[in-house]
Amino acid sequence: MNIRALQAHELQPLLALYTHLHEHDDPLPAESDIEAVWSEALANPRIQYFGGFAAEDLVTSCTLTVIPNLTRGCRPYGVIENVVTHAAHRGHGWGKAVLAHALGEAWRQRCYKVMLLTGRKDEGTLRFYEQAGFDRHGKQAFVAKPAA
Repeated sequence: MNIRALQAHELQPLLALYTHLHEHDDPLPAESDIEAVWSEALANPRIQYFGGFAAEDLVTSCTLTVIPNLTRGCRPYGVIENVVTHAAHRGHGWGKAVLAHALGEAWRQRCYKVMLLTGRKDEGTLRFYEQAGFDRHGKQAFVAKPAA
């Protein structure tokens, strides 16, 4: 398994992989807007996109954001988002491998914890995250969204 940070030229494969993340998602804005967001994210040293490659194909990905913190001895904390594996490659360890890579990077950066939220309720997904090192009972998450 080849897991590494994604590079600027890998936006289109990442967007294609994201079609396996949500059955229904908001439509993407204009390509120039997408590229601006991608450039901004890649320019921020606290945001990292990791990808797993089967040969030349991007088959799994997640995003790690490391956030500065004034508690816990000024150690930062991490947030992992957008964990996705191509449907044809699920169940083969790709997701756990990309999460292990992201966690390793978070620990290298001295994070005192890493948080991950999922909207999935099925037991298989919850067990997957537990097997990847996350505790579903450790904290209670609250999510606010803007009014429609």
